[in-house]
Amino acid sequence: MADFTLAVCAEMVFRDLPILERVRRIDALGFEVEIWSWHDKDLAALAGTGARFSSMTGYLHGDLIDPSSADEVVRTAALSIKAAERLGVPRLNVHTSELADGQAARPRHRATGQMWLTAQRTLERIGELGANAGVVFCVENLNTIVDHPGVPLARAKDTLALVESVGHPNVKMMLDLYHAQIGEGNLIDLVRRCGPAIGEIQVADVPGRCEPGTGEIHYPAIAAALREMGYTGTVGLEAWASGDSEAALAAFRTAFCATSQRSTTVVSK
Repeated sequence: MADFTLAVCAEMVFRDLPILERVRRIDALGFEVEIWSWHDKDLAALAGTGARFSSMTGYLHGDLIDPSSADEVVRTAALSIKAAERLGVPRLNVHTSELADGQAARPRHRATGQMWLTAQRTLERIGELGANAGVVFCVENLNTIVDHPGVPLARAKDTLALVESVGHPNVKMMLDLYHAQIGEGNLIDLVRRCGPAIGEIQVADVPGRCEPGTGEIHYPAIAAALREMGYTGTVGLEAWASGDSEAALAAFRTAFCATSQRSTTVVSK
C-alpha cells in the first residue's frame, strides 16, 4: 500500500493515445490524474471518465510578478476555478511568470523588489479566490538552467519565501523535486524546510525528466524523509516515460510504496 496519494501527469505518459484514453489508463492503474491546460480539453468528457483529478494549471495568461498583467492572472484564475469545479480538482498550479510552450512568455533574467511585491499581492488575491471556492493555488518552483530560462523568482527557495510571506491557507507550494535538483539540490533538507508550505510534490528523475530510477535522485530516501516529517499528501509523477508507460508508473509506485521498500530491505540482508 502507498501511504501517499499518487498521481500521474497525463500529458507525459501513454503519449501514443488520445488524452481521454490516457486518463482512463492512469485511473485504471490506481492513480489520480494531473493535467496541464484545461481550456483546450473537453471538460465534460474528462469528467465522464470517472477519474480522480489531482491538479491542473490555475491560470491562462499574465505574470504574477508584473503589475501590468497581474489582473489577467487573477481573472483567468477565476476561470480556472470554474473549470476545476467541473472536474473536482482540489489544487491549481501557478508560476511566477507565464509559460508559452514551456518557455517564459516574457523572459526576465533578473528579479527585482517590485517583482517580489507584485507576486506577493497577486497571490494574496488568488488565495482569496481559492478560499471562496475551496481550492488551493500552488506556486510551482522551476529550474531556469535546462527547462525554463527567463523565469524570475522560480527557485524553490523563492517560491517558499513567497508562500510563507503570503501566509494564506489557500496558497501553497507545488514543490517540484526535478526542478529543485537541477537548480538547488539538497532535496531531503529542502522537503523538510518546506514542510507545511507544501501543497503537492511533483517528481521526475535527473537528467532526462523520466520516472524514478532512471537518474541520480534516490527517491526511496526522499519518500522515507517525507514519512518521517508526517507528509501524507499527494506525490505526482510529472515525468516522461523512458520506455513503456506502464513500467514507468510501476517504477514510480515502487519508489514511494513503503511495502515495496520494506520488501527490498529484507531481500538485501
